[in-house]
Amino acid sequence: MTTGTPHIQPNGAKIAKTVLMPGDPLRAKYIAEHYLEDVVQFNEVRNMFGYTGTYKGKPVSVMGSGMGIPSIGIYSYELFNFFDVETIIRIGSCGALQENVNLYDIIIAQGASTNSNYVDQYQIPGHFAPLADFNLITQAKAKADDIGATTHVGNILSSDTFYNTDESFNEPWTRMGILGVEMESAALYLNATAAGKKALGIFTVSDHLLRDESTTPEERQTSFTQMMEIALEIAE
Repeated sequence: MTTGTPHIQPNGAKIAKTVLMPGDPLRAKYIAEHYLEDVVQFNEVRNMFGYTGTYKGKPVSVMGSGMGIPSIGIYSYELFNFFDVETIIRIGSCGALQENVNLYDIIIAQGASTNSNYVDQYQIPGHFAPLADFNLITQAKAKADDIGATTHVGNILSSDTFYNTDESFNEPWTRMGILGVEMESAALYLNATAAGKKALGIFTVSDHLLRDESTTPEERQTSFTQMMEIALEIAE
């Protein structure tokens, strides 16, 4: 285990074996302040805040990843390979691509399709399917059912483009059953697989791309509490 990288400088603070990873560092701060006890900040480099504390007696860390596959690719790689983290649970927002998925529903991402070239580095002679850890999926689904959350388990899209000039971009993904779109999980799942570690993405639907519905930025930062609670409960 290293003492620091150009992006993560714990300065002696511990990082737990399980890290919750929202994209927004302010969401990480919110989780630390509202859910964790005995909190110590372990990173503030580039304002990508990271905190370690306890949740119901379990050590848990939470850290922002930034937006997009390159950013989470860096942070998750370093946590898995340099800081002995075993599990990263991504929590964030996504845009729905199916009519039966509604605002505030929870999507548990079994797989993460992508239009990114991130997988090319592994030189796989074909098309690799980035998947979450099965035990984390089943635990998350069970906990979501316990708290009465409306959930969907299936495939999501990790897209490299937020603004896409191709207005028909979403149509084939919808046709193939993709539940929603975000921008990070494929890299997280690939890094976890390559390192022999575990990963899962849990998302709250913030926008509906077929119905022009959306939540506010404030709601995205502080009101998506069910996915936070699910992730905290299954932290090992």
